Amino acid sequence: MFKKILIANRGEIACRVIKTARKMGTQTVAVYSEADRDALHVEMANEAVLIGPPAAAESYLVIEKIVEACKKTGAQAVHPGYGFLSEREAFPRALEAAGIVFIGPNPGAIAAMGDKIESKKAAAKAKVSTVPGYLGVIEDDKHAVKIADEIGYPVMIKASAGGGGKGMRIAHSKSEVAEGFNLAKAEAKASFGDDRVFVEKFIVDPRHIEIQVLGDKHGNVVYLGERECSIQRRNQKVIEEAPSPLLDEATRRKMGEQAVALAKAVNYDSAGTVEFVAGQDKSFYFLEMNTRLQVEHPVTELVTGVDLVEQMIRVAAGEKLALAQKDVTLTGWAVESRLYAEDPFRNFLPSIGRLVKYRPPAEVSKDGITVRNDTGVQEGGEISIHYDPMIAKLVTHAPSRAAAIEAQATALDSFYVDGIRHNIPFLSALMHHPRWREGRLSTGFIAEEFPKGFAVRVPEGEVARRIAARSGSTVGRSSSKSLARATPSQCASSMPRARPAIRICWPRRGSPAIRSGRAPSTVTSLRCRPARSPTASASRIRASKSRSMSGPKRKRPRRG
Repeated sequence: MFKKILIANRGEIACRVIKTARKMGTQTVAVYSEADRDALHVEMANEAVLIGPPAAAESYLVIEKIVEACKKTGAQAVHPGYGFLSEREAFPRALEAAGIVFIGPNPGAIAAMGDKIESKKAAAKAKVSTVPGYLGVIEDDKHAVKIADEIGYPVMIKASAGGGGKGMRIAHSKSEVAEGFNLAKAEAKASFGDDRVFVEKFIVDPRHIEIQVLGDKHGNVVYLGERECSIQRRNQKVIEEAPSPLLDEATRRKMGEQAVALAKAVNYDSAGTVEFVAGQDKSFYFLEMNTRLQVEHPVTELVTGVDLVEQMIRVAAGEKLALAQKDVTLTGWAVESRLYAEDPFRNFLPSIGRLVKYRPPAEVSKDGITVRNDTGVQEGGEISIHYDPMIAKLVTHAPSRAAAIEAQATALDSFYVDGIRHNIPFLSALMHHPRWREGRLSTGFIAEEFPKGFAVRVPEGEVARRIAARSGSTVGRSSSKSLARATPSQCASSMPRARPAIRICWPRRGSPAIRSGRAPSTVTSLRCRPARSPTASASRIRASKSRSMSGPKRKRPRRG
């Protein structure tokens, strides 16, 4: 087993890997850019090495700097996390040349699955269900239209080297194919330096379901159930859960066996994910294979009890898998929400700045309910413009899907972030949405349920009456102002929900809402405290006035 490993990443995934390494008694080395000098992962690691300026292209993406940091610290192996260099074939080859172990799949498997066109050919050869499409070279938009006519509409135009929703277009007609083809090629060229695209049948009302696989260097591969990632915004996952409410045991087994067959076909020897697009009729087709640890891996860990990071480290050290397929069982249900520094009320505009307050819910496991918060930030830290704006991954586990969702909703309500905009109100709205709770999902969920974007919902019916009664309408405030002081989830939720206690949210002193005289536009600018009676409020105002008139203000001493 390794005595020291380096994590070639930052943020929450670097912190996540460090936690498991600590548990295993392994020393850790963090790398950091100048922008991350005070980051949490730097503080948590046993050692830390500066690797360059804030720009990832000059720090986290420079293979030579990672190799040099390993040599400097004596790190025997490198965990890449996700993103950055995790799926670059050249990275494990460079490490191998330097005598350093890559905690991930072999470079041949990365190469085989890294190209979407070649991976689909490999999947078809391994008898994995694939979406009807054309995987050859598409000469121009006229050729693309001809192919789409043969496949049948709608079609999906996708970048071969793509990922993260870039270089993708859905087309329902010839004109949309011609336009989408040119746009997808241009975007693919700009994002990946590779303008190759392919065309395939678009599955109507699709769901995104993926299978977690785990292999070792002795030819063993198992699957650890599925994750449903259908709640997406612009092809980016927002909420994930395990297992999927769509699948039955027979479909799960078929998907798992096909995922294992593909992994074995490319000699896969680490943790990886085989993604499928599924129809509402439980039909499924191969999308791609991610040759790395997924962002949403915690939901699988909670329902299987398997620490995927630990297994990756042990496999990289040459150990055989400690579990066989018959040992894998799924227990309960897990739900994960991705907390981002973005403003859902302003079309999810990214937000940067200092985390003035960061108070996540307590991580506990009690009475069958588990709350886990994977994060890479701390109070007083900075959300930088240079990197992904993820704040945390909030995960809950419970005996049933309904209980896991309820636990997630409660945990979101107790998550307090201030200083930046964040998407907690939106996540709360999703947790209370009846369609989500019923499991009627598709990748078009957010676009269909929030066609005009996300906005504060004015409480209605019984919730509105309760708030009006508790806020004291007799103090002379207008009803609209009373309603504007609802709790975050009451404002954000599309489904009213009874609560054991009502909190009244007031604008923070000095906030833009106060300075402009306008009602607060986001829950970020609200401070929650219990409702007080008008009499008590009047008494405090009188006391405040008497104090202010009791004498002249004393000057604050100047700092030398």
